Formats: sequence, structure tokens, C-alpha cells
Amino acid sequence: MRSVVVLTVLLVLSAHAADAQDVVIPRDIERLSGKAVNTVNVTVDGTLLQLAAKFLSSSDPEQRIAKSLISGLKGIYVRSFEFAGPGEYSEADVESLRSQLKVPLWSRVVGVRSSRGGEDVDVFLKMEKDRIAGLVVIAAQATQLTFVNIVGPIDLEQLSSLGGQFGIPKLEVDRPKK
Repeated sequence: MRSVVVLTVLLVLSAHAADAQDVVIPRDIERLSGKAVNTVNVTVDGTLLQLAAKFLSSSDPEQRIAKSLISGLKGIYVRSFEFAGPGEYSEADVESLRSQLKVPLWSRVVGVRSSRGGEDVDVFLKMEKDRIAGLVVIAAQATQLTFVNIVGPIDLEQLSSLGGQFGIPKLEVDRPKK
């Protein structure tokens, strides 16, 4: 009986650890909505993404690529808060988000700090077997804080081929020479 209880506890803890690795939406970020004058809350889980993929045409080249891109995703999550003035959220709030994105699972690939404009941007990638398995963007400005998390495999070459379509900016990706 005791081994069943221990096994159950270990399974629950490992499931919780797997959830933390994807960092869908940190719980502590939601409390900022009470301080914000405007909030954006986007939650598109895997089920909704798969439903959306069914409406994309397989015969249209751009839609086929978009369908392929979203078919493997587990979710897209966005939280954005606009505040009445500077100081409505703290650097500790931003650091609590960053602290959840730790090596070896997550790597910060972009870190921009602007002392003049007060804008900070961080981009983190989650890698699994040399493939991108998740992306997090944290953008902090004096009166706005935005957190974006895409959970699941992201193919940058496919994404770049959608440049100029669906409102996606044209991206240049170096392709290996054949």
C-alpha cells in the first residue's frame, strides 16, 4: 500500500514538473491584471489549434504551410498588460517570469536592454534533440508588459516561408547550401 502511495505522489510530481517545463502561463502574472488599465488574454490550446488547422486548405500553398506549422503545437498563450503609468509593475515581476526559464531546458537567445527607452525584450527557446520545442517572449516597457509562449515544435524555415502572408513579416533564414 505504501509503495502505491509513493508511486502516485511521484507521478503527480512528475506531471507537475512537465507542466513547469512548458511554462504555459506563470500563475503570478495573472495578478497584474488588477493593476492594468487594459489587458489582453489569449489562450489557444492544442485542441483549438487542431480545430483551426482543419479549416485551412491543403490545396493553397500558404495555408498548407500554416496548417503544418500549427498541427504540432500544443498551445499559444499571450498575456499583455497596459498600465496607467510607469512603476505599476516591478522588475521583480519580470524577473519572476525570467526565473522560470532555466538552463538546460530553456536558453535565452535574445536579451535587449534599453536604458534610454526603458524597453527590455527577452526571447527564450526550449530545445529538444536539436529542434525548437517552445518559444517564450517577454517584452517589458515602462507602461506595458507582454508575455508570449508558444508550446510545441516550431520550424523556422516553414515560418519564414509564410513571410508576407497572414500578417507575418518577411523573414530571412539562411538555408544550408546543397
